[in-house]
Parts: sequence; C-alpha cells; structure tokens
Amino acid sequence: AHISVVRSQAPVAGGTTGKPKAEVRRYTVINIYAQSISLNKVGYFGLGPDTLRSQQSVFGMTESIVGANVIKPIPGGLNLSLVGEVNGRFVNVRGNHDGTSPSIEQVYAEATAPGLVRQPGFAQFGEGVRVAPMLFRDYLWLNYLAGFQQFVAPSASRYSFMRWTIDLRHSFALYGRAPSSAPRDTNGPDECASTVGAEKCPSVPVTRNLYGAIGVRLLISESVTAATSVVPFYFQPTLGGSDVDGVPALSSYNDYRFRAPNLLLLRASFEHSIWGPFGFEFQADQGKVALARGDVGFNHLKHTFATGLTLRAGGFPFVFIMYAWGGGESNHTIFNMNSSLLGGSYRPSLF
Repeated sequence: AHISVVRSQAPVAGGTTGKPKAEVRRYTVINIYAQSISLNKVGYFGLGPDTLRSQQSVFGMTESIVGANVIKPIPGGLNLSLVGEVNGRFVNVRGNHDGTSPSIEQVYAEATAPGLVRQPGFAQFGEGVRVAPMLFRDYLWLNYLAGFQQFVAPSASRYSFMRWTIDLRHSFALYGRAPSSAPRDTNGPDECASTVGAEKCPSVPVTRNLYGAIGVRLLISESVTAATSVVPFYFQPTLGGSDVDGVPALSSYNDYRFRAPNLLLLRASFEHSIWGPFGFEFQADQGKVALARGDVGFNHLKHTFATGLTLRAGGFPFVFIMYAWGGGESNHTIFNMNSSLLGGSYRPSLF
C-alpha cells in the first residue's frame, strides 16, 4: 500500500541558461506506505570479502515496513532536495531445508551471523540531501545523494547501529537528454506521468528517438556501531548477482555473494538504442565489502562485466536482460524489472 501526498509547488529553473522551464514544477511530496515481502531462498556465505562458495547456506526472510518519507525541494537550478524518512521494520528469519544447500542455522551461529537468534523490531530514521541537476543543455545529468540512517532496536540495543551512504551517479548523454530509470518523486507506485496532474501514461513509446548515454557511479556505504553493538546480517548490504531489492552489482557472482556492514561499488556503463524501444547496455563493475570501515578502499576490488538488451517503452517499467561474466567464479544471466514499477516515488530499501 502506498499513498503520495503533494503539498506545495514551486517553479524550477533548468539548464545552463538560467531560464525557467515552465512545464517543470517541483513539489513537496509525502509518501505514506506499508509493504511486506517474503523471500523463501536467500543465500548466506558468511561475512566479509574472503568468503568461499563452499560456505553457502540458505535462509528464508519476511520483512514488513510501515512508515513515511518526505521529499522537500529547495528552489534553485541545482535541483536540490532534502529527504527524510521514519520507518518501523519487522523482520523474521527462518531456516530453509528444501534445497541442496544447508539451512543457515546448520552452518552458522549468532557469532558468525549476528541477528540469527533474535530479530527485534526496529525504529529506523533517515535524513539526506539529494542534488540532481541537468547541465550543459541536458547533456550531463548528475544524481547525487548523501544520506544518514539510524536503526534503533528498543528491545535489543546491541543490534542498534547507524549508516551513512554516498551515492554519486553521472550520466553523459550522446544525443541530448539521457534516458533514466529513476523513479519520479510525485508519482505513486502505479503512475508513470511525467508531469503532475497528467491523467494517463504515454500511449506511444517515448524511446523511438535515438538515444545513448555513458554512465559512471560511485557508491560508498559504511556502518557505525557502539563497542558492544553489531549490525544484523539481514540489514547488511551485499554484492553479487542482485541484492534483496533486486538491484544488480558484480552480477557474475551468485546472488548475495559478499555481505558486510561496509561496501564500495564503482560502475561504468554504456547504453544505446537499437530499434524502437529496444536498446543494449554494457556494464563494468568493481567493488568490495569490508568488515571494518578502515578497510573500505580502492584496492583489491572484485570485478565483473555484463551486457544485454534493454526495454524502454512508454509507461512500461524499465526492463533488461543481461549476461554477466568475470570474477573467476561463475557466469550469470539476469532478468530485471525496475522495482519502481511505473516510475513511482522511492520505496524504502529492504536493508
């Protein structure tokens, strides 16, 4: 369930000329949501960057999130917004005895999988700043986010922790405005209109024109704990295949292959149209996870490559199918549909 409330509006100046774009307006948006997921088979290989495939176990997880967030635009040409959220998170971890891999409790204990024995309820708060200007006549799109989150477990304080995240995305368009799969703040989960108040999604694919873009992304996420606290393993970010949010990174590895409280990811990508709504994309990922914040750096990075077809058509969610290789462990074929559905506003991450 998801409710979007638009509270106010203000015109936005855009481009490098300083002239206002009359058709574009920015709104304060309040999202109120409740969502629940159940995953029957999630891989767990232990914690840290040096785990082995032979250490694989599996578990099931249910998570329910009830909360709200707010996106407050700040007038100006930088497309600056303040973001905030408050969520209640309720997780249940269970064993899985249906496959060839052992269930998590058969291989790991609380010391090697923090939070395995007990999953308390969490109050989670978050604050951040987002900057997303279109520069040089919309040939360069920047999407920067700096966020800080607090996870508070009132009934089990040893699981409380904080996390900060820096996510820097760059898109260089070859023929004008670069295509984007980012959700629109003012849309609900079943809306795809490009302007507020539009009643229908585009009836004709919006990608018939030639498009192409080069993308560069840097993502750094680090967790902060007290001396006696730990980050529950189910809230730790992962690299490999796709994570629990369905976002791929180091795609040739198994899903959830590397897990730790701290993460670094570098991505270079190239996307270009082929015919109508169809295109192709190439991605090169480098990344690592780390048990300690001091170990996050640009040395000893793991790498993968991926290429495949993309689909961008009207209000249809952004879809791609890719073949990933590299990394020295396995190859992987990934089919993915944008989790924002029809381009709706941001949903809370599952970790």
